[in-house]
Amino acid sequence: MNAIPKNLKYSKSHEWIRQDEDVITVGITDHAQCMLGELVYVELPEPESSLELGQECAVVESVKAAADVYCPISGEVVEINEAILENPQLVNDDPYGKGWLFRIRPFENDFKQLLNAEQYTKQVASEAH
Repeated sequence: MNAIPKNLKYSKSHEWIRQDEDVITVGITDHAQCMLGELVYVELPEPESSLELGQECAVVESVKAAADVYCPISGEVVEINEAILENPQLVNDDPYGKGWLFRIRPFENDFKQLLNAEQYTKQVASEAH
């Protein structure tokens, strides 16, 4: 498993967020893509749709399983990553870079429920036992 980037925030359900001014980029963690295996299909939220914290907002499907992606913050979808619709493997190859899922403009800057890299690392380690 790759190092968990320290500049991101994480949800307990294995999504990551990166804040770029007033827009949040959302993806799934390296741990999540490793657990799923090779992705073959990705379904993303509609642009301009409003999402609530914890709402199912996307689906990632591998040869082994399908998994829901939960929105780590409430907001409006401003962009989806068209490249992963054509090539879901980008999520496997570069989960924290080219494999991002969507961008959202948050309704409020409330990130209290999110974990920092150290907290997320501990969560992943505790799940492994």
